[in-house]
Amino acid sequence: MKNIVELKNISVTFDEEKVLDGINLKIKDSEFVTLLGPSGCGKTTTLRAIAGFVRPTEGDILFEDAVINNLPPHKRQVNTIFQRYALFPHLNVYENIAFGLRIKKVSEKEIKQQVTDILKLVNLSGYEKRNISKLSGGQQQRVAIARAIINRPKVLLLDEPLAALDLKLRKDMQVELKNIQKSLGITFVFVTHDQEEALAMSDTVVVMNEGKIQQIGTPQDIYNEPENAFVADFIGESNILDGIMKKDFLAVINGREFECLDRGFDENEHVDIVIRPEDVDIVPPTTGHLLGEVTSVTFLGVHYEIIVDVSGFKWMIQTTDEHKVGDTVGLFIEPDAIHVMKKSKYSGMYGDYSTFSDEIEHLSDLDNEDDE
Repeated sequence: MKNIVELKNISVTFDEEKVLDGINLKIKDSEFVTLLGPSGCGKTTTLRAIAGFVRPTEGDILFEDAVINNLPPHKRQVNTIFQRYALFPHLNVYENIAFGLRIKKVSEKEIKQQVTDILKLVNLSGYEKRNISKLSGGQQQRVAIARAIINRPKVLLLDEPLAALDLKLRKDMQVELKNIQKSLGITFVFVTHDQEEALAMSDTVVVMNEGKIQQIGTPQDIYNEPENAFVADFIGESNILDGIMKKDFLAVINGREFECLDRGFDENEHVDIVIRPEDVDIVPPTTGHLLGEVTSVTFLGVHYEIIVDVSGFKWMIQTTDEHKVGDTVGLFIEPDAIHVMKKSKYSGMYGDYSTFSDEIEHLSDLDNEDDE
C-alpha cells in the first residue's frame, strides 16, 4: 500500500516549549492508525498538524507525496471528528449529515440518496427527522461520523471521540468504527489514551511520550515486543526488572540464570527485562525458579491479581488459582515469557508493584489524618 500521509522531522513549539520533537511517521492508504499516549504526550498536536490547525515549526507534512504545510484546513482532503461532536443543535439528523453536501451544491436527489446510504452504514436508518438533543451519546457520535464521511475524505482524523461514552457503549462503538473504516476503505487516524482501545481497533499503533514517538508497530508487536520500559509499562501491566544478558539466549534475573529467546546483546550487558503478569506461573516453592511471599490478593472475576514479594521486588501475577496473603510460593517462568530490552531513559522508573502499594498506604494515612 502507498503512503497517503507522511510526517518528516515534524517539530512544533508553543511559547518556547517543544510540544513535538522530530516526529517521523508514514501512514498508509486505508490503514487504521492510532496515536496512543498519556495526556500531554503530543498526540493531539500531531493530529491537528495533519488537519492543518497547527503549523509545524520544523519539518514537512506530505499528502500523497505533496508538501501541504501551507495548505489551509478546508483545502485538505481530511475531515476531523473531535471529542465534542460539534453537531448543529438546530438541525435534525438528516440536515446535519447533509450540510457538507449542501455547501458543495449537490442536487437534492443526490443528497437524499447519499444521506440514506450513510444512515444505513452507521445504523441510523429511520432517525432522519430526530432532533439532535433527543439522541444518545452513541447516536450523536454516529451522526458526527456520518457527517464527516459523507464527503468521502481520504483521511478521517478522530480526536478521542469515544471518551465521553460509558464503557459498554464505548466497546460497541469500537466495533462500529472498525467496521465503518473497513467498509469505506478510508484511512483513519485515531487519538486515544486508552491502551485497550488502541489494541482492539488498530492496524498500527504509534506510542508517544514527551513529544516523541517511542514505538510504531502492530498491536501484537507493541504488546509482545515493547522497545523500552515506558512502552512496556504503558501497554498493559508489566513486571520490569534489571537484568544481565550473560550471552545470547541466557539472561540473569535476581542472580539466577534464565533461558530466553533474545539475542544480539553484548555479553554481560545490563538490560531491562519485561515479564507480563499472565506469563508467570505460581508453583510450589520447591519447583519455582524464584521464591516469594504473597502480599496482596485481588479477585477480578476472570482471574486473581496477586502481588508476590521476591527479595524486595513486588511482582504482579495474574492467575485463575487462588492464593492467600502470607503464602510462600514459587514463580516459574518459561523462556518465551521473557522479553529483553536495551536500557533507556525510562529504566528504573516502572515495573515494581511496591510503588502502587506505597501510594495506597500513603492515601490511607492521609484519610486517617482527615478523620482526626
